[in-house]
Amino acid sequence: MSVGARPASGQPIDRRAVREAARWLLRLRGAGAGERDQAACLAWRSERPENEAAWQKAQRLGQQLDALPPGLAMPVLDRAGRQRRAALKTLALLLAGVPAGWLAYRETPWRAWVADYRTAVGERRRVVLADGSVLDLNTATAVDAVFGVERRLRLRGGEIMIVTARDPRTPPRPFVVDTDAGRVRAIGTRFIVRQGPRDTFVAVLDGAVIIQPAAADAPALRLDAGQETSFGAHGARPPAPLDPRRGDWSRGVLRASDMRLADFCEELGRHMHGVLRCEPAVADLRISGVFQLADREAALAAVPTILPVRIRRLTRYWVSIGPRD
Repeated sequence: MSVGARPASGQPIDRRAVREAARWLLRLRGAGAGERDQAACLAWRSERPENEAAWQKAQRLGQQLDALPPGLAMPVLDRAGRQRRAALKTLALLLAGVPAGWLAYRETPWRAWVADYRTAVGERRRVVLADGSVLDLNTATAVDAVFGVERRLRLRGGEIMIVTARDPRTPPRPFVVDTDAGRVRAIGTRFIVRQGPRDTFVAVLDGAVIIQPAAADAPALRLDAGQETSFGAHGARPPAPLDPRRGDWSRGVLRASDMRLADFCEELGRHMHGVLRCEPAVADLRISGVFQLADREAALAAVPTILPVRIRRLTRYWVSIGPRD
């Protein structure tokens, strides 16, 4: 059997293979790894198709971790005993549950390096554009602005809020935001656009927008004040009522009202380097409160005072919230 084999059934990778792949990833990234370790890993990969499939996924995870800030993974590899077992468990959970590309997507530096306007993880910024429109950038956001025959923003990644101004030119130029999924055209409005790994999210606080997915045959959709939706290159989902908390980040606030803990962690995690993971056992717990995004550590520390959970830190950049022991 070749080393590149895959499970013929197409079924999910089994848990044993995932755990073993996590062990090999830790072992081969350790300071003492040598040729014998490489050979032993190759032999293990050749034993079963499931092993090779799990290893390929482990390698992809390792590449994604390399894109994170220095110090995320390597300090864990040198630990022993209980801390190393915790690292092993977390690696296995990531292999089983984190979508491929998510870590690298959040931390890819070129998005910021080449953009006209940009923010780092945990940073927010307000910009007044050439026409007087106000642009708010959320955490880890990158935007280009090109004002010519139209007022055009290109959202490379992250999230923005725009309050459009009356164009000083006659006739007035259209104001548009281009994303990977298509185009959003403003109609005298205040709106939010977030670029995800696949789809683009849009929320309209005032006025209206026209969403035009990238595919030539995809129909346009009008979104009015008090509505939100997401769209991909081939179409948009039906409009839904606006969540009134959507714009809170522009005021530096994360407001939770009976919010699932998993959703809270996802939102807070966008403002933090590395991984903030909510374990499945506590994902459906509900949390309420107002948290300051400028002090993410205080927000995180408040969670165990509200809910029966504990926070486990493998490194500064690797945090997990789970049930109390």
